[in-house]
Amino acid sequence: MQPCRAQHPFGSGSKRLFWGKDGKARTPMRKLFKSEAKAGMSSPTIWDDVGLNQHAARELEVLFGEKAAFETPKPEFLLQRIIHIATNTGDLVLDSFAGSGTTGAVAHKMGRRWIMVELGEHAQTHIVPRLRKVIDGEDKGGVTEVTGWQGGGGFRFYRLAPSLLEVDKWGRWIISKEYNPAMLAEAMCKHMGFTYSPSQDKAEYWKHGHSSERDFIYVTTLAMTHDQLRAISEDVGPDRTLLICCKAFNARIDDFDNLTVTKIPHAILSRCEWGKDDYSLKIASLPEREPPDELEPAVKPAGKAKPARTFAPTLFDCDED
Repeated sequence: MQPCRAQHPFGSGSKRLFWGKDGKARTPMRKLFKSEAKAGMSSPTIWDDVGLNQHAARELEVLFGEKAAFETPKPEFLLQRIIHIATNTGDLVLDSFAGSGTTGAVAHKMGRRWIMVELGEHAQTHIVPRLRKVIDGEDKGGVTEVTGWQGGGGFRFYRLAPSLLEVDKWGRWIISKEYNPAMLAEAMCKHMGFTYSPSQDKAEYWKHGHSSERDFIYVTTLAMTHDQLRAISEDVGPDRTLLICCKAFNARIDDFDNLTVTKIPHAILSRCEWGKDDYSLKIASLPEREPPDELEPAVKPAGKAKPARTFAPTLFDCDED
């Protein structure tokens, strides 16, 4: 006796339900035509309605007034489709090879946050001007009309500095030879949460930065001795505190209540979370920008205990828009 096969619209009789090309698949599949697709359904494999590289090239010509040096720019409608499928409003979009900045431009117009990374000079010659046009509402092309974009928001442009540390031939972490004293002082101020502001007074050579009106930082590649620290401690005085970042030190640190001394490689390595798999990025919402928390002026405690320091690491060499 043969089983009855009902002619249901999605039954096997209509050839809309099948078990793979050879008919032996364990899980049945259902054919669905584009005209039957509904909102929320999976996107088709072939996208023939998101534009071509030629369209993207014309978009760049309109923005920059000349042909941009990109062989395969992506059209904004392609990025819109991808971002729409993969994210929701307010989500963070990352493009590690930013190229002409299409990802950031489209993500911005769609109300997403974004991070772009680019090594080429066009990071400044193309990406930054393009995003400024988006923010100022001067970019009228691409997905501007369909997203209802009229301008707004902002971004921060960071230049990544070379690594502060390198490994020597004995496997020890040392300060990179690319850093001169001024670069090292500025980098350490940023790493340790201080404002880089070297004193112009030669007598206050130890003032490379500050975190408050009474808390300062001094960065040196010297190996500090007990006598050197005592002399600096006397200059600092009882009403101020100083963080000394040095190559090495040999002293009884507890003798100086107004000094905190740390070795530079150790100070940096202690701030690196080696082996951590999940880094949660805290990206501030623009245009509002929260000012950094200022350290409370250190108060000399009773006995030999020193006040605890709280550092807020930041990137350095940054411009803002």
